[in-house]
Amino acid sequence: MEDLLRPIYQERASHPNTLGILILEKKKPISPVTDNFDVILFIIVQNADDPWYVKHYEFENKSAAMHIVDEELLSQWIDTSSYRRAVEWLVEGSIIYERNEYVTQLKEKMRTFPQRKRDLKKAIEFAKLIRSYSESKDLYESHQHLDAFSRMVHSLHYLARLAIIEKGFHPEVTVWNQVRKIEPEIYKLYEELIESGESTEKRVQLMLLAVEHAISKRSVSSARHLLELMDEKEEPWTFGELKVHPEITPYALDLTAMIEYLTEKEIIDVVLNETKGTHIYHRKYKVRRHD
Repeated sequence: MEDLLRPIYQERASHPNTLGILILEKKKPISPVTDNFDVILFIIVQNADDPWYVKHYEFENKSAAMHIVDEELLSQWIDTSSYRRAVEWLVEGSIIYERNEYVTQLKEKMRTFPQRKRDLKKAIEFAKLIRSYSESKDLYESHQHLDAFSRMVHSLHYLARLAIIEKGFHPEVTVWNQVRKIEPEIYKLYEELIESGESTEKRVQLMLLAVEHAISKRSVSSARHLLELMDEKEEPWTFGELKVHPEITPYALDLTAMIEYLTEKEIIDVVLNETKGTHIYHRKYKVRRHD
């Protein structure tokens, strides 16, 4: 199949802004990894006018999708897991062209998973976990047990992804296959939720306790990205300052839930500043000092 596509990728390889080309072939009849195309051509470029260009081909009853992605957008996808499919293409794809070992070095960076990037990913998943868990708990207490069950499935998924990152791996699309090998305790929680013979209400009740414990013991390490950023200045932060900080953008939508949780657990302190209104204070936040 690579031979049939050679004219397409050779033409792209001749472009001076092309950094690398990978190919990934479909390995089974239903293939979410390749979006059910028979082959993916993944081309990484720099200084692209269009940061993500896609073109579909058909040949000899086969289908192919070509994705041309700017390196800055790909870096964003890798750091934030915002498009996990592309990360899998990079990890699983075979290199058919690269300039100055660009793709080889990128794969190695992903394998080593630098601590700062790991902390960012943990913060993203932790913030999603906090919000999802809170929603599940609220739904349970409102006796909406099926909706609470649904949110709990999401919560366990975020917890699983967080556990994978803690072990130094990038979460893949097949996250539960990874978790079964890397963190069997969390996989067991998922099995208990899905397969238990207990009532839906009882299953959610038990998971709320288990997940609350799992969140609590991970809270400081999972929030390290936020806490270290807040420590960069002595003065307390307004929520608005944190929300618009460029490093927090990837989890800004879930920042409120994360801040409230860390405040409740006394990891972050609330600092009250007077306003012009009587007995109305402006809330600011700073990391609690533990001597």
